Amino acid sequence: MYMNRIRTPVSSRRERSARLRNRILIIIAVVAASAVLLCLCTVIIQRSRHKLELSSCPRGYAEYVEKEASNYHLESALIYAVIKQESNFDPKAVSSTGAIGLMQLMPDTFSWLSEDDGTASSGGKIYTQEDLYNPQINIHFGCKYLSILLKKYPNRTTALAAYNAGMGNVSGWLKNESLSSNGKTLDSIPFAETSKYTQKVTDYYFQYKRLYYTNGSGGTSSHR
Repeated sequence: MYMNRIRTPVSSRRERSARLRNRILIIIAVVAASAVLLCLCTVIIQRSRHKLELSSCPRGYAEYVEKEASNYHLESALIYAVIKQESNFDPKAVSSTGAIGLMQLMPDTFSWLSEDDGTASSGGKIYTQEDLYNPQINIHFGCKYLSILLKKYPNRTTALAAYNAGMGNVSGWLKNESLSSNGKTLDSIPFAETSKYTQKVTDYYFQYKRLYYTNGSGGTSSHR
């Protein structure tokens, strides 16, 4: 009888210890499973977000963009960003001011840009306004124009301001000390629409670089 009274508490403690260990193991298993599930959910969310970003920043007409980026020493990311903001990759887009196509070129600008690209007398093509709806032609001359602007205004934001508001306006702004401290770079853009435009294109530019150009480059050359 005495021995039984001694063993019963010991057995009870062992049972309690076993139950406690089992509970701890169950808790550990639940925590581990929750951690794995959380990791899986995080991966799924990240992949979904990445796919959404890719769909919102497509690389349409890549064959033409990459070719002209190489020809004019432009960053592909910048060309895509301009097209995204200008027309959202709609080759039939026409603005309220009459700009046409993927890179929204004005007919007068297109006429000027195409003057030395071939004439009937030299056996080259005579371009018409309808050609602006052709993605290959529009991207070619849009990149040509962007290249001219970046050579005239090496600062990316200033060049984009000229793409939107025109070289005449930007050249005038650069002479204004309240808008440019060095006469080369715009510190402030007086047109709200142009200011918003340059910011949006810049945002798209960095998105394209992050999504598609992880090595830090976005094409052939870089402008700040």
